[in-house]
Amino acid sequence: MSQTSGRDGRTSSDADESQSLAPITVMLSSRLMVLANLLKRGAILRYKRLAGLSSVEFGLVASLGRRPPMSVARLAEAVGQDKGQISRALAELVSRKLIAKSANPKDSREVLVSLTATGLAAHDAIVAGAQERNRRLREHLSEAEFETLLQQVDQLTAIAAEMLESEKISR
Repeated sequence: MSQTSGRDGRTSSDADESQSLAPITVMLSSRLMVLANLLKRGAILRYKRLAGLSSVEFGLVASLGRRPPMSVARLAEAVGQDKGQISRALAELVSRKLIAKSANPKDSREVLVSLTATGLAAHDAIVAGAQERNRRLREHLSEAEFETLLQQVDQLTAIAAEMLESEKISR
C-alpha cells in the first residue's frame, strides 16, 4: 500500500484509518437522526401542550386529518405502525371523543375511523403548530437554499428507502 503525505502532515493511510474510525456522531445519517429526533421531541411537547395528545395520538389525528373515514388497517399503514400498536391510542381517542368509529357500509366486518368535531379542532391545532415550526425552520434559508435542501432530502430519502429494502432482503 502506498502512502502519500497530505497538507496536514498525515499520510493517506493515516487519513483513511481515522476516517474509518470516526465516531458515528459525525456521520451524515447520525446527524440527520439527531435533527429528526429534536424536531420530533419538540413536536411531541407542542402537541401535548396544544391538544393534550401523545406522539402516537397526534400521529393518528394528523393522518386522519380532513379526509373521509378510513379503515384501521389503512390508518396503521399511513402512520407506519401495525394495527396492534395503534389500538390503545384509538381507544383513548374514541373515549375522549376525538375519533368516531363506524362499520364500513361496503364491508361490515371492517371498522372505519374519522375525526369528530373535537378531533378536527385538535387536527387544526396540529396543522397550525406544524406551520409555525416550518416557518421558523425556513426563515433561516433563502428560497434557493430551501429548494436545494428539499431536493437533497428527497434524494437521501430515496436512497434510504433503497437501503431499507436491501436490509429487508438480507435478513
